[in-house]
Amino acid sequence: MSDDLEPLGPEKGVEMYLDHRRGSLHQRTIQAHGYRLKQFTEWLDDEGITNLNDLSGRTIERYFADRRRDGVKETTIRGNSYTYRAFLRYCEAIEAVPKDLHEKVLIPELDKHQLARDHDLRPERVEDLLDHYRQFAYASREHVILELLFHVGCRVGALHAVDLSDYHPDERYLEFVNREPSTPLKNDVHGERPVALSERVVDVVEDYRRVNRPDVSDEQGRRPLVATSRGRMSISAIRDTVYRMTRPCEYGECPHDRDPDACEAMKTGRASKCPSSRAPHDVRAAAIMRMRGLDIPAEVVSARVNATQEVIEDYYDERTPRERMEQRRSKLEVLD
Repeated sequence: MSDDLEPLGPEKGVEMYLDHRRGSLHQRTIQAHGYRLKQFTEWLDDEGITNLNDLSGRTIERYFADRRRDGVKETTIRGNSYTYRAFLRYCEAIEAVPKDLHEKVLIPELDKHQLARDHDLRPERVEDLLDHYRQFAYASREHVILELLFHVGCRVGALHAVDLSDYHPDERYLEFVNREPSTPLKNDVHGERPVALSERVVDVVEDYRRVNRPDVSDEQGRRPLVATSRGRMSISAIRDTVYRMTRPCEYGECPHDRDPDACEAMKTGRASKCPSSRAPHDVRAAAIMRMRGLDIPAEVVSARVNATQEVIEDYYDERTPRERMEQRRSKLEVLD
């Protein structure tokens, strides 16, 4: 341990880091950083490391090795590495860890195929779900949530933030507006954008608005589009709804040979325990995959879903080179 370092416990260091970042990051991002760093501090506690001064490059590498042995995916380790690197850079600034330790957080080098997420919620399955809701729960709140998540490809936080005043049925578009601090968008004002809606989706939203949406306002006096009888539907409630909607037993038979009366995933708030249920982000991923599969240009998809073209192409474009060539061929027929 260097004589220049000042002793600091891991949990206290994380607390100081999160306080430092609160002015520059959204609360949801702060929570994500806190979750990742809690895993790290719990591991340090198990290892008997109670002073950040004692960290080294080998300590960090042992942590990642244990994560891999626990079955954590390489893509997750790569994504979390940036949080650990930022935390250690802060700890260097306050003289709690050895100088340049953050540079010893080795970001895994993955090829494009490894970077691509395991998208097991296929667009076809979401379309089947929508067919079910269009027939049996048309214009319900659940139907609108799934319809918009899949049609737009937006994040759940963005859908949560939409007010009735952001919805323009005559012009057929929806606006995402950053409103601090109650309903911020992930990328602040850079996430603000209008998105076009199809006529069919507008019909669904209009029927929901006229018939099934409760006439309520939230605590700020705003009228949310996705609402419960108590006001704006929370992000966690929307997320739980999507988990519940994607349980196969909601629209068919259980593929896991479970007794519905005894299944943990059938309890309120426990739908995520179903092996086949999926989160809103998986619906977003399926929406982006669908758009790319239809050969909608990456720059168009990028603007619609508020993600970079690089992310769109590296994470969500699963077409083979042959499939891309065939789609380009149809556009090149004008040259014949």
